[in-house]
Amino acid sequence: MSLLELPPLSLYIHLPWCERKCPYCDFNSHDAAAALPEQSYVDTLLADLQADLVFVAGRPINTIFIGGGTPSLFSVAAIERLMRGIAERVELSVGFEATMEANPGSAEAEKFQGYREAGINRISLGVQSFQDEQLQALGRVHNSDEAHSAIEKILAAGLDNFNIDLMHGLPGQSVLGAAADLKAGLAYRPAHLSWYQLTIEPNTVFHNRPPVLPVEDALADIQDEGARLLSEQGYNQYEVSAFARQNSRCRHNENYWSFGDYLGVGAGAHSKISQLNGPVTRYSKRRQPTQYMTAKASDYIATRRELTPADLIGEYMLNALRLNHGFTVEQFSARTGLAIESIESRIESLKERNLLLSDPDGVCTTMLGRQFLDDVVGEFF
Repeated sequence: MSLLELPPLSLYIHLPWCERKCPYCDFNSHDAAAALPEQSYVDTLLADLQADLVFVAGRPINTIFIGGGTPSLFSVAAIERLMRGIAERVELSVGFEATMEANPGSAEAEKFQGYREAGINRISLGVQSFQDEQLQALGRVHNSDEAHSAIEKILAAGLDNFNIDLMHGLPGQSVLGAAADLKAGLAYRPAHLSWYQLTIEPNTVFHNRPPVLPVEDALADIQDEGARLLSEQGYNQYEVSAFARQNSRCRHNENYWSFGDYLGVGAGAHSKISQLNGPVTRYSKRRQPTQYMTAKASDYIATRRELTPADLIGEYMLNALRLNHGFTVEQFSARTGLAIESIESRIESLKERNLLLSDPDGVCTTMLGRQFLDDVVGEFF
């Protein structure tokens, strides 16, 4: 198990505060106090990045993703200082992608011009639905009018490269309701649209008090109609829930799915780092913001594990098979340091069951395989 070259490198930054935690959310997020500790938190983020520079190994940062939580709760001044501090510590590749998640609250939407001037060149807007009754059922703090207003302000700020997050399979949702949400989003011609099914996750309010969701046949009809609408409007599905216009794929997420490396800074952030003559390592930072901000630089990391060959196979497939085009033999070996022979028997077994396709150019799921992706990936763990 040895890599011939290091994978591309991305940077993820976690800002963990929200106005209110949504009942379906299992991310590391916390209700915001009246005043956020912006100064202290940005100080800690930059110290955390400084401590992680040993893992950069001369590579430029190709993409930055500021996620949460609700990063757009932070002021323009805080984001400016963060982006300036990043540029002082690492090399940013020419044409790097810098995404920031935002929610459509009217006060936050006013900041988009400032974020752009700070170096953010892509916005991912958490709309989830354009229907007020669904937004209330999801526990969102914005309404439909604010969602439309935020998109208009993103466009007015010149941020043409933006993503709209929409959910489907919502409580009591019909095919017509899901299609109406998609049509409302598509009317703005976003560069990218994330359209994913609401799932009930452990340790959430919805897990303890589950809403009534559409049955499987209804979900299948919703997915079929949504795929038809998106394709009709020129959006190419390249991953399970990601649809993009030409040349507008999310480069940061593509790096995850192709098993690239990434540094994660911030409370609860995760990292994956490869070494040429060493293991592939995953590690995570302290989850609680207060503990994270008061830790010494040597104590930011809370968990660390080296991936075994079996781990590498399973985790590679968990990511790469989400992509419609799958992966090539060369890509598998370049990212894992393993020979394709280590998984050939499992690929052949899945091909016989019409769940995978393979040829000299690569391996990908069939339409049936996409429907049973969890089962397909499970064969590699």
